[in-house]
Amino acid sequence: MSIELIVLDVDGTMTDSRITYSQTGDEIKSFNVKDGLAIASWRKLGKQVAIITGRKSAIVERRAKELRIEHFYQGVENKKEVLDALLERLDISMKHVAAIGDDLNDLSMLKAAEISFVPRDASVHVDRIATVVLSKKGGDGAVREMIEYLIVKEGLEKEYLGLWD
Repeated sequence: MSIELIVLDVDGTMTDSRITYSQTGDEIKSFNVKDGLAIASWRKLGKQVAIITGRKSAIVERRAKELRIEHFYQGVENKKEVLDALLERLDISMKHVAAIGDDLNDLSMLKAAEISFVPRDASVHVDRIATVVLSKKGGDGAVREMIEYLIVKEGLEKEYLGLWD
């Protein structure tokens, strides 16, 4: 079965899980531009992307808009519940979903997905249930590694590489 939707946690997957506050109270996060290009490429292949994150952050909302991620949910306590509702709306089964997360609040979502990924520095409890433990840490290209794993698994390498010709 082909993966049609990837679901991304943010803190600890798209970022290195650090939250920095400036002296004026502004929140600062860093995103990996290589992850962003892979996400854009996944979308160009006609696939879908969702962000489901436990925290609320204007910075994450901005990043989602930059990457044109249509399915964006923040401040979520039960990620699987939100994912189930999204799948019903999109008429997609869990067999077509891959997800990445790094901590305990991602467990139910990761268990439900057809393929689950965790960064190298994820919680050991999350590692135990993951389909794939990535070689990259969160914020250091883990999302790109996940997408490129899926590209190879789905036999989409030629299309993927041709996207930017």
